[in-house]
Amino acid sequence: MIVLVRFNSNHGFPVEVDGDTSVAQLKEAVARRQGVPAEQLRVIFAGTELQNEWTVQSCDLDQQSIVHVVLRTQRPGEVGTPTPRGPCLSWAMGGRAREPQSLTRVDLSDSVLPANSGGLAVILEEARGPETPVAGRPGGAHSSFFVYCKGPCRCVQPGKLRVQCGTCQQATLTLAQGPSCWEDVLVPDRLRGQCQSPGCPGTCAEFFFKCGAHPTSDKETSVALNLITTNSRDVSCITCTDVRSPVLVFQCRSRHVICLDCFHLYCVTRLNDRQFVHDPKLGYSLPCVAGCQDSLITELHHFRVLGDEQYARYQQYGAEECVLRMGGVLCPRPGCGAGLLPEPGSRKVTCEAGSGLGCGLVFCRECLEAFHDGGCQGPGGVPGTPAQAYPVDKMAAERARWEEASKDTIRTTTRPCPRCRVPVEKNGGCMHMKCPQPQCRLEWCWTCGREWTRDCMADHWFDV
Repeated sequence: MIVLVRFNSNHGFPVEVDGDTSVAQLKEAVARRQGVPAEQLRVIFAGTELQNEWTVQSCDLDQQSIVHVVLRTQRPGEVGTPTPRGPCLSWAMGGRAREPQSLTRVDLSDSVLPANSGGLAVILEEARGPETPVAGRPGGAHSSFFVYCKGPCRCVQPGKLRVQCGTCQQATLTLAQGPSCWEDVLVPDRLRGQCQSPGCPGTCAEFFFKCGAHPTSDKETSVALNLITTNSRDVSCITCTDVRSPVLVFQCRSRHVICLDCFHLYCVTRLNDRQFVHDPKLGYSLPCVAGCQDSLITELHHFRVLGDEQYARYQQYGAEECVLRMGGVLCPRPGCGAGLLPEPGSRKVTCEAGSGLGCGLVFCRECLEAFHDGGCQGPGGVPGTPAQAYPVDKMAAERARWEEASKDTIRTTTRPCPRCRVPVEKNGGCMHMKCPQPQCRLEWCWTCGREWTRDCMADHWFDV
């Protein structure tokens, strides 16, 4: 396997490794090539400084992953490599270093959660009934991020979250704490850290996404589709009632769930009837399939699920709707449809020919027929299409509510520690739990019910 190393943020070079290669061995390979001491090198990947004991496999380094190696100026009296600090960067348990953290795949909530990557756990004074089975799917990945890949995939794919320094734009920033909600990722300057590039004083974190289906270049990014997520709660689709994954969760009060195939059909149906909603701030969008209030999709890249041909129609119709909202008119000649902004009060409209944009037709603004003197013979304009509701069964709408499934989850908040079996309650934060029993102190995963590992961190760090 080949990983690309950028030394001190300069041009990268390939290094051949395998899954068992340690970070220390990677440092030695870079040190021999650059002629510097290996003990003064720091390896940064996905917002985390990698420790010497960790292996390439445990760090989620895929084929052609890009890692940053910086030369650390050793202060007098210091020996060896420093230990990363901060709640997301240091782990110790019984003298053994914990596995590394990263931003490869984590679950982010749409509401603000406590920004505490250690999770919140308390010991219950009494057990609350029988032990609750640990939720989770054996051996399965819980990818939470989905993006639209504009590169070779040209479709919706699992995504990987990455972070860079807001000052030097290099991925050499180590986070002080991990993200706990979408606002932490999408809103600038929410989280901070410390840039490890020599001479850079940057502390502001900038997040971006990459397609997880193929190796990506250093600057190749994708758009996050924050409404699409893994169906971890097995909520049925509002239209076909099947339990499928991934799904799109509308931002309505009921949080209705729809599978991507039904969402595609919903979009095409509304597009054919020209029933998309034009919002002055958002643009051409759609509400929840059940017609819920205040549920318009705000990130319009979600409509990329239409495919290239249908998405081109979506863009065309959106542009035409914008022209009409501005008081303009569309050329009625078949095959033209140019958007025109005639003078206010003028009935005579000319579709100016030239530059391949217009057809030269002169028509009446009122009836859209060839221009004429006197009154129009028929009603003006094109009759509007009556609004048609998308057919949704009421029972299916009740079963497809994400929040209802969430309430069922909250009712069973007690799970036993995998080691000492003490009942533990999770009342916020992420999936990373720590047993409060002094004689145990096991760090474990709320989703898997096993000891906290790199896979847990990469696949289901946070719940949605």
